[in-house]
Amino acid sequence: MLSCNGQSSVTENNSQVLNMNWKIQKSSKVKADGSEISKSSFAPENWIEAHVPSTVMGILSTQVEYANLFVGGNYYAADKSPFNESWWYRTTFKLADLKSNNAVLIQFDGISYYANIWLNGEKIASKDQAFGTFRRFEFDITKTAVNGENTLAVEIFRQQPGDFGHGFVDWNPRPLDENMGIWRDVTVKIIRDVQLKNGFVRSKVNTQTLDDAWLTVGAQLRNFTGAAVNGTVKLTLGETVMEHPVTLQPNETKELVLTSTELEKLHIKDPKLWWCNQLGDPNLYSLKMEFVHKGKAKAEENIRFGIREIESYFNAEGHKGFKLNGKEVLIKGAGWTDDLFLRDTKESNEIQVKYVKDMGMNTIRFENIWGTSQNIYDLCDEQGLLVMVGWSCQWEWDNYLGKPCDNFGGISTEADIALISQYMRDQVLWLRNHPSIFVWMVGSDMLPRPALEKEYMKLFSELDNRPWLSAASSRTSELTGPTGVKMNGPYEYVGPSYWYLDKRSGGAFGFNTETGPGSQLPVVESIEKMVPETDRWPLSKAWDQHCTTSGSAMNSMKLQNEIVTAQYGTPTGFDDFVRKSHMSNYEAIRAMFEAFRVNRPNSTGIIQWMMNSAWPSLYWQVYDFYLVPTPAYYGVKKALQPVQLIFNYGDRSIVLSNETLNNIGGGKAKISVFDLNSKSIFNKEIDVNVAANSSAKLVNLPTFNTLAFVKMELIGSNGDLLSDNFYWLSSQPEEFDWKATEWYYTPMKKYSDYTELSKLEQVELQLKQSVQQNGNEAVLTVEMENDKKTIAFFTELKLKTDDGEWVVPATFTDNYLSLLPGEKKTVVVKFPVAKVDGKKTTLSISGWNVVRQLVEVKL
Repeated sequence: MLSCNGQSSVTENNSQVLNMNWKIQKSSKVKADGSEISKSSFAPENWIEAHVPSTVMGILSTQVEYANLFVGGNYYAADKSPFNESWWYRTTFKLADLKSNNAVLIQFDGISYYANIWLNGEKIASKDQAFGTFRRFEFDITKTAVNGENTLAVEIFRQQPGDFGHGFVDWNPRPLDENMGIWRDVTVKIIRDVQLKNGFVRSKVNTQTLDDAWLTVGAQLRNFTGAAVNGTVKLTLGETVMEHPVTLQPNETKELVLTSTELEKLHIKDPKLWWCNQLGDPNLYSLKMEFVHKGKAKAEENIRFGIREIESYFNAEGHKGFKLNGKEVLIKGAGWTDDLFLRDTKESNEIQVKYVKDMGMNTIRFENIWGTSQNIYDLCDEQGLLVMVGWSCQWEWDNYLGKPCDNFGGISTEADIALISQYMRDQVLWLRNHPSIFVWMVGSDMLPRPALEKEYMKLFSELDNRPWLSAASSRTSELTGPTGVKMNGPYEYVGPSYWYLDKRSGGAFGFNTETGPGSQLPVVESIEKMVPETDRWPLSKAWDQHCTTSGSAMNSMKLQNEIVTAQYGTPTGFDDFVRKSHMSNYEAIRAMFEAFRVNRPNSTGIIQWMMNSAWPSLYWQVYDFYLVPTPAYYGVKKALQPVQLIFNYGDRSIVLSNETLNNIGGGKAKISVFDLNSKSIFNKEIDVNVAANSSAKLVNLPTFNTLAFVKMELIGSNGDLLSDNFYWLSSQPEEFDWKATEWYYTPMKKYSDYTELSKLEQVELQLKQSVQQNGNEAVLTVEMENDKKTIAFFTELKLKTDDGEWVVPATFTDNYLSLLPGEKKTVVVKFPVAKVDGKKTTLSISGWNVVRQLVEVKL
């Protein structure tokens, strides 16, 4: 039932997340202490409506005074002083039918950074106890809680320099409030005699046959009574029921671990395994775990898990890689950040996770153990996305942490080590049932101090069986040996051939845990939201303020302007600069992902820096702050087709990459090359046979003394098109200044020259479109035909409503594509009906030399 405050009443053997009916206010406006604020007689006036999880700025961002916070340089001028004082969070909840044998607990999954906590006029925790962003707290409030309405008040203080809290490093400006708030769930629980918590399921798979798996199941049991309790732990897995007797002594806490030795049915025959994207289905199981006493369930926990086995290995060159169910997996992903004020919702998370899968990636790297709930990890489980979870480098550098750091960062004292160890313990216990998580990252740029690493070694041996990495960079620990991975950049633009030619830094070898070709410009409509019209052209400081906040590089559009000028000619204005940047962005990021595919097995992983943006940004993103895919998104999607023909910019070979678990045979590769006048200058058709999970070189392209377009098609044994790819190649080779290589990039001596593209004649495409509605989803099918004699180059499709907004989410089977003379291409666009309901919706089609056309989309 719902109480009058909108939150469910909590009854015996029940729990309730307190996410509704919150209010916040800064201390100076309250003029009352916690004992007053947490009494039911206290009547808040002029408090701000809120919810939990949230940060103070996350709530305030809806206020009128922050309406244009992200436009131009407004953010840098914003007043941070309101967050120098504490802020209050306040809510009420009801407890129903409390009995004398009940215990009442309240759990805080995330507080940033310090908190005084009050319930019904009594302080239940003070800020010298309740502190630390990644700690989880559970307080026994049995003596303080009452039958009926209870009032909870939490006084929050922001993190201070030297505190180990959230950090965005140089990805974007720091949050104005340092993310102060109750940033994860608050839960009230009523316990009847026995508590069951921290339940887990671990799996071991026969990786040779994949037809056997063995589960290990466990939980923590706590007897809240002063008498011994004889009971049974009951496990229900589908139609299978298992029971194991347990005795708990008075007030005893017991760690229970069960294997197939104790319960034979934990040996699973013919399991449905959990696979990552493109390798198979992400099958999930549900286990109900109960503690039963005298025929009644005193406690229960429901666990969703996947049966799979993760292993790490070192290849012949000494690079670390990972196997899933015995199969080597090329890690292909990007680095994720939460919204700047931690405002992501279930809807925004779902959109983003589906984007990741749509691009063909199989991995997300989380730093800071992002997410205001487990929702984002649940989605990765469901969509088959591998997850890297761990700490960011903001605790490893003086300017981010706010206190001196050495070669092991700033976690230095015994108290620091104890806190961070508790952080990791709490997070592992919270997340360990997610099959998507394949590695814990306990360090970023640096190794943990040996004393801390010893704590990690002990912790993981007790709690989990998946691999962990002591650093994201190439380091050697005195305790655990070499990491086997690298973090050598680049983070700024490098030409496509870099990834094939470089053998020392960030090139396509080993596992590059963070790298990317610099700025990735959003679509015009998104840039217009962050850069005022008067500042858009010529390029101004307003652009630079939406780059990274690094003090040494990647903080202006100067290099991007140099790139497009050298490659495509001097931009003539805002629109021209953006479209030329888009082509450069698409080409650069596609080549990066393709190179790591081509260079298997020497290459084992690639994490693009980054996936998304915490605020409106021009750098390091494949979809922007407004959740609109950038052109780079479609460069990634083209590169990561499960079976794809790839041009090696290093040696001019054509490679067929097959990342499925099926052999490819009986098909054909068709390779066609055209000059600037769309005349054929090279053709080749090759029979293809490529083993599962491997790559094979097919042929080398000759050099051309003109700008050339390369069209490649992979035809299956049944004659169907499996995938295609399209390149534009310069007759002028790229040159790098290898001796001048910096940590963030290798400078270019000479860029590819595409300036002749300006000579392409304008073409108008012939269009046909149809729309179907499948429940809540609309499916728009667009057939484009180029009936002219000139290639239609780099054609962009936009789906927009009459208010000028892109329809989000909308996924295109292809975009930023080119059509040969006489070629037809069909693009399918999927989008939610609700996003266009009652609005005029238009598909815009235009390109480098493609005349713009508008087609109204009617459902």
